[in-house]
Amino acid sequence: MTIEILSANQPETFYRGAGRIAEFRGAPALPDRPEDWVGSVTSRFGLAPSGLSTLRDGRVLAEAIAADPAWWLGPGRTDTGVLVKLLDAGQRLPLHVHPDRRFANAHLASPYGKTEAWVIVSARPDAYVHLGFARDVEAGELAGWVAGQETERMLAATNKVPVAAGDAILCPAGLPHAIGDGILLVEIQEPTDFSVLLEYEGFGLSDGHLGLDYDLALGCVDRGAWTPSRLDGLRGTPARLLPEAADEFFSARRVRGGDRLDQGFGVLVAVSGMGRLTGGKDDLSLRRGDTLLVPYAAGPLLLDGEIEVIHMSAPTAPHRPPSG
Repeated sequence: MTIEILSANQPETFYRGAGRIAEFRGAPALPDRPEDWVGSVTSRFGLAPSGLSTLRDGRVLAEAIAADPAWWLGPGRTDTGVLVKLLDAGQRLPLHVHPDRRFANAHLASPYGKTEAWVIVSARPDAYVHLGFARDVEAGELAGWVAGQETERMLAATNKVPVAAGDAILCPAGLPHAIGDGILLVEIQEPTDFSVLLEYEGFGLSDGHLGLDYDLALGCVDRGAWTPSRLDGLRGTPARLLPEAADEFFSARRVRGGDRLDQGFGVLVAVSGMGRLTGGKDDLSLRRGDTLLVPYAAGPLLLDGEIEVIHMSAPTAPHRPPSG
């Protein structure tokens, strides 16, 4: 057996879950922990080793990959390039933003920023996310909102976007956003834990600026207007789960019984049904809520049965740090 069936990996965080991860998995999980970091080689910002995944044999995944990157990742790769999470919003998350690669390279000593995407697994009626400002916001205006924690004004300036089960949305680095309550989603992102909190009062936090000067941290925010047509461009199409703009950062596709998975490192989350995943050394039963780690060494795989799985991986070409 080469494929790893993963147990829940739920680091502490500052907001509440509502038990949806435990229900989704149908297996032991902490009901009040709102995130499950799946196949993670990324630590929480400033809180290592919290966030790192452990394999069945007790090894830390990051250490196992470092010891044999070719077996896990294939030729020419040294890191996974992605972080996958289950996220259970038991309350509305604060309005926040993630830096892009250029900002992270210049100020956070990282080749990766934090572009992310969400695949909605379940959502209460009238569920929503806040996504981007609906009008241009001046730098001084934003700084004033943040300094005064003028939450209502900040949120009123954003687009409130309805979401439902099955939706998939790209959230580019720099875009202010907040996930509303009552949502369970699969999140794929660049492998960092970089967040600049525009809103922190009411969440038991005193700030959220990555240890940077706040004027500098706010420089990563996209303050431009996002019109309905621009927002529509962040959604996938019937032919593909995510828009082409995601391809630079990660791959995410919906696979069903009868589909084949090409050889390569990937993370799988089964979102509905039951089935089997078979390959050279692997023959596994799958059901809704299972999370799996597929090493390069597993080879090509076949999915069978009445099942739907989200297959996530890094882009085909390894990422190189930005220059200049």
